[in-house]
Amino acid sequence: MKKAIALGLSAVMALSLAACGGSNSSSTAASGSTAASGSTAGNEGPYAGQTLKVAAIETAYGTAMWEKVAAAFEEKTGATVELTTDKNLEDVIDPQMKAGNFYDVVHLATGREKALPETMLKENALADLSDVLDMQVLGEDATVGEKIIPGFTGNLTTNPYNDEHVYMMPMFYGPCGLFYNKANFTEGGGELTLPTTWDEFFALADQTDIPLFTYPTAGYLDAFIYAMIPEIGGQEFFNKALQYDEATWASEDMGKMFDVLGNLAANTEKSTTSNGNNDNFQKNQQLILDNKALFMPNGNWVIGEMADAPRADGFEWGFMALPAMEQGGDRYSYTFFEQCWVPAGSANQELAKVFISYLYSDEAAEIFAEEGGAVQPIVGMTDKLDAEKAVYYSVYDNGAKAAIGTFASTKPVEGMNFKQIFCFTMDSVVNGTKTADQWWTDMQEACKTMAAAME
Repeated sequence: MKKAIALGLSAVMALSLAACGGSNSSSTAASGSTAASGSTAGNEGPYAGQTLKVAAIETAYGTAMWEKVAAAFEEKTGATVELTTDKNLEDVIDPQMKAGNFYDVVHLATGREKALPETMLKENALADLSDVLDMQVLGEDATVGEKIIPGFTGNLTTNPYNDEHVYMMPMFYGPCGLFYNKANFTEGGGELTLPTTWDEFFALADQTDIPLFTYPTAGYLDAFIYAMIPEIGGQEFFNKALQYDEATWASEDMGKMFDVLGNLAANTEKSTTSNGNNDNFQKNQQLILDNKALFMPNGNWVIGEMADAPRADGFEWGFMALPAMEQGGDRYSYTFFEQCWVPAGSANQELAKVFISYLYSDEAAEIFAEEGGAVQPIVGMTDKLDAEKAVYYSVYDNGAKAAIGTFASTKPVEGMNFKQIFCFTMDSVVNGTKTADQWWTDMQEACKTMAAAME
């Protein structure tokens, strides 16, 4: 069970992590009264007279979106929502829950330093939310499961015990994939056809003098490789790989992935490795804007990072999932996403589940997007975003699947820098000091060591 939990604890979006320092606590009822008053909403409704305690991490998205969602929920149900927000939410809610004062709904993702949801999972202290997927979204005809984009449940983050039970519901997400200049391809008036398979991708080398590939730093290849693994072997193969399974990493299928990585290295713009560091990574990103490289793995933040950078005439951001391994094969885009959950000690779990169902409504999703810029993983949401955001958020509307998960945590291993081997060996392959086969061998040896140290 611990292995499954460790594997499922995916990272929070970089935007959220960056905004989590400091403390700015707020605890109010959505209607404007203080949470401590214990007052109930005056509205009539099926849950009039009931109070729901909701706690949400304050990030760069702000708190206004949560206040408006809570107020809208009160209007629909007659319930009172006592909303608590804080940049260091764990410091507020953990002492309360240890004293037996449980919140009913908590929006707090895994991957944070204090690891509160991870600890509660290990202690079996979260409520089973599996039935929420079959619930009708509050105010709509569709069920929650029908609204959520495929792939965002049934993974080892939402189903942390590696079974059919859901304990964490997916929230605000940020896809990663390949960025490019639309103007180079037929969709933007160019001469090249956007590749759908890796064979088509590498065939572009015979059609243009522009190098096919660059990356900001080799560290960005983690999300890129995470998406490649299920493309070659599916979800179960992906899960085993992230648990350092020896047979999986030694398999013929895994060898195909390193063949692709080796071919990518041979087609990488040559200045990439020299600029692939924290000081100069934007020079590699600039290669895409200057038409000096065709494709670059990155996350949704890159458009904002390069907003003021010069660019080639006619430049327009494009974004796609990784090409498939073969014609008709699955294409994947890795995504970061946050989570919400219900403590097992919650005294109002029925209403908590109704509130969670409402979080996937079109109404709530629009509030999140308009007030905070947070995007819910629900079908059709990208139709309501501006053109810039739709560039990358629409990737799952176009048939791509979501790759979700990270390597299982382990005890510290002296002298082992796993990410250095997993990602940064690409620099050595590009520079010709190692081959892709040597990289594959290094990964197999590293995975053996890490498997022995799994918690």
